[in-house]
Amino acid sequence: MVVTKNFALPSEEELTVQEITVSYPLLQAASFYIGKKCEWSNNEFMLCKQETQDPRKCIQEGKNVTACALEVFRGIKKHCQKEFNQYVDCIEQSSGTMELSLCRKTQAVIDDCVLKNLNIERPPFGYFCEAKVHDSPRPKPVEPKLEFPDAVPEAAPPPYPAAKYPYRSYIF
Repeated sequence: MVVTKNFALPSEEELTVQEITVSYPLLQAASFYIGKKCEWSNNEFMLCKQETQDPRKCIQEGKNVTACALEVFRGIKKHCQKEFNQYVDCIEQSSGTMELSLCRKTQAVIDDCVLKNLNIERPPFGYFCEAKVHDSPRPKPVEPKLEFPDAVPEAAPPPYPAAKYPYRSYIF
């Protein structure tokens, strides 16, 4: 991306947010709960990025997504830490590719705990692939009207006469 001198970058304070520093198995184990709980804020962030075409204008929406995911991890740690750790250990140790299908029994235990304590129900298979309409309270940005100049007038005919046999340039 080319940056000009008029390009304003956000300040360090605007970009500073507590990050989620967890390993892949923990993120994979909690992904369904984060996706379900943070669906609205994630859709708002993605809509902002798509409409504005400028990630600098969506910093607050991105912070909301991170805060929501942190809230889910804090809730799991407070209420379901033992069950969650068993599920993560099962994912890590059951196969080399960390398949979830081999840990359905421990998944059922963590699903019950999260539903009971955090009120987050594990979404059904294919839930995140369904088409959904997101109703945003944020006004739609005004798109600049593009104006194109008139087409170039047709060029004058060449000063020499047209060829008598124009397609005879091919040699057979």
